[in-house]
Amino acid sequence: MKAVDSHLLTLLKASSQFIVPIYQRLYSWQSPECEQLWSDIVRAGSNDKLGAHFTGSIVYVARDQSTNTSAEPDLIIDGQQRVTTVTLLLIALASRLEASPEDQREPWDGFSPRKIRNRYLLNDDEEGDRQFKLTLSQGDKDALFALLQGAQPASDATTRVLDNYHFFQRKLADPKLDLAVVCKGLDKLVVVDVKLERGVDNPQLVFEAMNSTGKKLSQADLIRNYVLMDLPTKEQTKLYTAYWRPMELEFSNASESQFDEFVRHFLTIKTNEIPRLGDIYEAFKTHATQVAASGEDIQSLVVELREYARRYCAMALGRESDPKLQRAFKDLDQIKADVVYPFLLECYSDYELGTITRDELHEIVQLVTSYIFRRAVCRIPTNSLNTTFATFRTALRKDRYVDSVKAHFLAMKSYRTFPTDAEFRDALTTSDLYNFRRRSYFLRVLENFGRKEYVTVEDYTIEHILPQNENLSPEWQKALGHDWQEVQRKYLHTLGNLTLTGYNSEYSDHPFTIKRDMDGGFASSPLRLNKGLGQLGAWTVDEIEKRAARLATEAIAIWARPTLPDDVVAEFADQPTEADFSIEDHPNLLSPARRELFERLSIETLALDPGITRHFLKLYVAFKAETNFMDVVPQKARLRLSLNIPYEVLRDERGLAWDVNGRGHWGNGDTEVGLNEDSDFTYVMGLVRQAFEYQMGGD
Repeated sequence: MKAVDSHLLTLLKASSQFIVPIYQRLYSWQSPECEQLWSDIVRAGSNDKLGAHFTGSIVYVARDQSTNTSAEPDLIIDGQQRVTTVTLLLIALASRLEASPEDQREPWDGFSPRKIRNRYLLNDDEEGDRQFKLTLSQGDKDALFALLQGAQPASDATTRVLDNYHFFQRKLADPKLDLAVVCKGLDKLVVVDVKLERGVDNPQLVFEAMNSTGKKLSQADLIRNYVLMDLPTKEQTKLYTAYWRPMELEFSNASESQFDEFVRHFLTIKTNEIPRLGDIYEAFKTHATQVAASGEDIQSLVVELREYARRYCAMALGRESDPKLQRAFKDLDQIKADVVYPFLLECYSDYELGTITRDELHEIVQLVTSYIFRRAVCRIPTNSLNTTFATFRTALRKDRYVDSVKAHFLAMKSYRTFPTDAEFRDALTTSDLYNFRRRSYFLRVLENFGRKEYVTVEDYTIEHILPQNENLSPEWQKALGHDWQEVQRKYLHTLGNLTLTGYNSEYSDHPFTIKRDMDGGFASSPLRLNKGLGQLGAWTVDEIEKRAARLATEAIAIWARPTLPDDVVAEFADQPTEADFSIEDHPNLLSPARRELFERLSIETLALDPGITRHFLKLYVAFKAETNFMDVVPQKARLRLSLNIPYEVLRDERGLAWDVNGRGHWGNGDTEVGLNEDSDFTYVMGLVRQAFEYQMGGD
């Protein structure tokens, strides 16, 4: 690697051609970045005391170890945004000077239209693509070439190249602007010229280290560069065109974070670990290294990633073509249940392979939706769901697919439980559903339950039949009774009192009979949610409760809990590990004092949550929630507790724990603490509790 300070214009002049590789992201600088560059150039050009202005680094791979005096082009791997933006400014400047009076066409030495084009923009003695000093990738290429040739870009072109060119045109058109200042500022732009030699330097490592200025790359950009950068150009083009570009197009209308979420789900499936969103790129590199070590090439990984992306986009981005599945996936999206995708990606893959049918996949998606929605209505914390669904697929029996899914749902206890019909009904009829985050989805599905003609509820607003106004009219007070204030407080936001209407403002706080009989009132409403309201003489507590019970019964049928005979559920249950090992296999636990300490630790740990289980293994005893959160290694002098929580996260004021990350040890955690008969048992249990809560609350 050779790195030297250089004027940017000198670098552009010396290079025969810079090419932005096909795998690089599109040109993406927005107006703020262009405004900043423009300000820097004007400031540098206006200050004679300022000799240079540093704008970052230009990192490129020399083709076949060429030099800048050869005819071989160089591949830019970092700095394309700056090079492209300066090129656009130079094109606009040449055009502006060309339109000036003849005696003003060279406001600063070396900056006439002809010199700008021949030195920094074009290779005058070349033809075809070789005539251009800079070649961009993908859709940006044609737009840049049109500008360089003075041609009209395609009318349907959508690229930042044109937007930013017009930005500089407007800046240069200012009659108060001194063009000599712009020329002097451009001449002062300095970069670090970093030339890499193929086969000697590692472009990806340099790229990662230097990607700290300008517009930060996304995880998707980093991953794309990682898988394609070291391939020969022909293979890059093939892999990008056949697999990566189609994948990008499927994500084109989604938020930038959507691809990161997908890769997180993909890695969860492949590694059985859930990477943090900020660590997606590093986790992907680790997985790619392991794939390579197993003998597979990078193309296999890209092909697999593309296949999973297609499935993910079908489910999460509305790309599914089957109407029945599309509706089920839309409902899933409405309840914001992103954590379920590692499991459903497995199911969708099996559907494509013919292991399950379309209807079986649909049933599984509905079960997942019901599980998430029931728990939301019952206000059960969601912080363990990511681990629940990351490990769910391990319970699948491919020969009895749907039954194994149902059995696993029914076997989950405590914080993972699938709420019963009674629990769901109670929450539906008594809790505040007006301030429920998923209320629009809830009412939409209720309204359309049993309908063949779908009603778009977005055209309606939520109506409180019993008004929210604390100063209820005498008519309302009479209908509700002497304790009307308590009735209003208790029932106002509950299911029985909520409906949909297009006449919210007209209804206002009017008495029930007026809301019922007015033009557009309940009596003439076409909505199923308003069924029966037109036949009521008054709106009372009894009517609120009856309506809530009726709608809750419908909700129980819509968001159904799976049913299986108890013996079938038991058939699918995990066999306890204790059948293989027991306390007798750990002689260091058999002394009376040590056994008493171990049993006390077991009782206190199992009491943290009914979902925790204890498993005797050959070398240690595992305590599991979703997975191991504590492993107990019996030793002669003590019990060594391996806690599955990062050492830096653990709150240990006394400093009893130690960090074993990167060191060989039994157990699954990176943090250890000792426990013997003389230890402060209560304090150590506080550390154990933290490990359990960390597993339940991890992102």
